Amino acid sequence: MFVCLFDVDGTLILTGGAGGTALLNAFSLAFGVEHPATVPFSGRTDRGIASNLFRSHGVDDSTPNWLRLRDEYLRRLPVLLPQRDGQVLPGIRRLLDQLAGRDDVAVGLLTGNARDGARLKLEHFGLLHHFKFGGYGDDHRDRDDVAREALAAARDFLRTDIPPNRVWVIGDTPLDVQCARAIGARAAAVATGWHNRQQLAVADPDVVLDDFDQADLFLTQLA
Repeated sequence: MFVCLFDVDGTLILTGGAGGTALLNAFSLAFGVEHPATVPFSGRTDRGIASNLFRSHGVDDSTPNWLRLRDEYLRRLPVLLPQRDGQVLPGIRRLLDQLAGRDDVAVGLLTGNARDGARLKLEHFGLLHHFKFGGYGDDHRDRDDVAREALAAARDFLRTDIPPNRVWVIGDTPLDVQCARAIGARAAAVATGWHNRQQLAVADPDVVLDDFDQADLFLTQLA
């Protein structure tokens, strides 16, 4: 059995900026900050992004403040998604259909998105049904901890131990490769997000793809 753990933004889909805009607008409304600071988003968890925003504006980095921000974000996200020119990335629908047709592959998520944020995005693009388990960015500031959650969720879902070398993390940032290594997994990096092929190669993934129109280069590894 293989386990494939997919990142969301930049790997499966692009939201046309709906996610980032919803989060920053939510922060402005919840904490009265007209122009939130620029903080890193790529490869970060929603909880980690919130922590960076809180620190930048002197807001207490507490669980109640995080939940206040998250809930406001989740109210805005489904409004913004249809207004933006988002897309499912090349080759993804075909790849997911191919994986769904195999009885030796389990497909889940390893995403910095909050669980309900991931659900809203994937529902909008008609992909949610492919993912039965995962690790999410609600509680973890560090993506490596999301990877540990995702691996535990895969083992719970399958009701068996999964050797880490049978686990693939698929993402579009060097942090996806890093978190794969944190759990002993293999890594496929795809240059459909915010990092080009050369930047991804520096992180030393097992496979680097321009996009998933090249999915056969990945599928040959699942043998």
